Amino acid sequence: MASLFDPMQARRLHPYPLFRRRPLLRHLLACVFAGGLWTLALPATATEPIPGHSLESIRTWVLEHNPELRAMDFETQAAEARILPAGALPDPMASVGFRGLDPDKPWRTAGAEREVNYALRQRFPLWGKRSLAREVATHEAEAMRLEREATARTLLAEAEAAYVRYWHADQAVAVLDRRIALLRQVEEIAGVRYALGRAAQQDAIRAQVEQTSLQRERIERLAVKQEAAATLNAVLGRRADAPLATPDEAPRLFVRSASLAEALDGADAHPAVRSQQARAEAARTNVVLERRNRFPDITVGVGAMQLGNGIESTELMLEVEIPFQQRARRERERESRLLEEAALARRDATLRAVEERGASAWAQWTSARERRELIENTLLPQADATWQSALASYQVGEVDFGTLLEALNEWQGADLARVDALRDELLGAAAVRAIEGEIR
Repeated sequence: MASLFDPMQARRLHPYPLFRRRPLLRHLLACVFAGGLWTLALPATATEPIPGHSLESIRTWVLEHNPELRAMDFETQAAEARILPAGALPDPMASVGFRGLDPDKPWRTAGAEREVNYALRQRFPLWGKRSLAREVATHEAEAMRLEREATARTLLAEAEAAYVRYWHADQAVAVLDRRIALLRQVEEIAGVRYALGRAAQQDAIRAQVEQTSLQRERIERLAVKQEAAATLNAVLGRRADAPLATPDEAPRLFVRSASLAEALDGADAHPAVRSQQARAEAARTNVVLERRNRFPDITVGVGAMQLGNGIESTELMLEVEIPFQQRARRERERESRLLEEAALARRDATLRAVEERGASAWAQWTSARERRELIENTLLPQADATWQSALASYQVGEVDFGTLLEALNEWQGADLARVDALRDELLGAAAVRAIEGEIR
C-alpha cells in the first residue's frame, strides 16, 4: 500500500516553502520593532511635566517656554550682533578700468594700445565716529535686554495672578461643597423634626431651595476656574484647553518691602525705566555722532596702470569728503536731540506709571491682608460659635429654622470671604513683587 504522504510530490507542489513564509515573518519582525520603539518613547511622553502643581512650576514654564520671551531673546541677540558691525570699517572698493578699446572689437586681446587701470580704495571714518557708532549700538542692545527683563516681570506677575485665580476657584468650590453637605444634614434634621411633628415641612423645603441656589453658584465658580485656566495657559504659551495639574498647596508670595516707601525706592531701577534711560543715552550719543559728521572722512587708495603686458606705473590716491549738505546734517542733529528728549520724557512717564502700579498694588495687598486676618481671627470663630449654638438650639426647638439657616450662611459665608480675601492678598503681592523685582 502506497504512503499517503509523498515527499517528492510535496516538494513539487511547494518547492520553496520557507520563501512563502518570509513575508509573514517580516511583518512580525516589523511589528515587534515598532512595538519596541513605542515602548521606548512611552516613558518620555509619560514623564513630560505638566505645569500647575506649584507656583514654581508656573514661573519656570513662563521663563522657558513663553513665546513672547523667546522672541525678545532673539531680538536681544540680534541687537547685540549689531554692535561689532556698527564700529567696523566699511568694505573696500576695487575697480578695473580699460582704456584704448576698439569700439568695433572691445573683446580683443590686450595689445600695446590698450591700458588697464587697477585701483583699491578704503574709506576711513575719522574723529571717533566708529567708537561713537559702536556706543550707540551698545546702548540700544542694553535697552532691548532691559525691555526683555521688564516683559519677563510683567508676564510672571500675570502668570502668578492667573495661577492664584485658578487655585482660588478650587478653594471656593470646596467651600460651597462643604456648605451644601451641611445643608443636607440640616435638611435631614428638619425632616426628622417634621416626622415627629416638631417642625413645619417648610423647613426641609427651604433647605432644598438653599441647596439649589448654592449649586447655581457652584456652576459659576467652575466657569471662573475654566476662564482662569485658559488665561494661565495663554500666559504660559500653551493651548487654551491644555491640561493643568491640580495645585498641591496654596501659593505663597512673599513681599520683601516693609513699607510703601521702601517698595517705591527701587522704582528707578525697574528695567522698564532703565530701558528708556538706555534709549536716551543712545540718542544722546547719536547727537555727538551727527556733530562729528560735520568733519569729513578720508579715502585712501592705491592703483596700478598696465600697458600691454607690463605695469607701466603705480599711483597713490587720497580722497576727502566735502561736507556740503550742512542743512541735512543739521536736521539729523535736530532729530537726534528730539529723540533724546522723547526718550527722557518717556522715561519719566514710565517711572510715574511704575510708581502708580506699585502704590495701587500695595494698597490692594495691605487691605486684603488686614481683611483676611480679621476674618480668620475674629469673624470665623464668632460665626462658628453662632452656628454651633443655633444648631443645638434648633434640635431642642428653642430657635426656628430661619435662625439656623442664617447662622449657617454667616459661618460658611465667612469662610468663603476668607478665601476671597486670600485671593486678593495674593494678587496684590504678585503686583508688588513685579515692582520689587522678585522674578524667582
